[in-house]
Amino acid sequence: MPEMHFTVEWPSGRSSRCYSPSYVIEEHLEVGGAYSVDEFLTRVRTSMHIASERVRARYGFACSSALDELAQIEAAAAALDSAQREGLVKITAFEKHPPRDARAR
Repeated sequence: MPEMHFTVEWPSGRSSRCYSPSYVIEEHLEVGGAYSVDEFLTRVRTSMHIASERVRARYGFACSSALDELAQIEAAAAALDSAQREGLVKITAFEKHPPRDARAR
């Protein structure tokens, strides 16, 4: 499966390097884009669930890495104070990795 990392800058000024097991994240976020916290979470939830289902369709099991990453992103958003929740989440980079077989060792 093709996988990638994407870097976000939170309204707090903190940056996070996030994982996606699929390039589908590019259909929901764009480098240079800025999203309200709620919109960012909606877009990430959608893309991570799609990515997980793509893994399920190919390998027969959901992608726990996508769901774990989603939980980390949701925790980071929940840690924002009320003023920061009014700010924007900025997408600063995409880093694509070549496809690999998740079953390979």
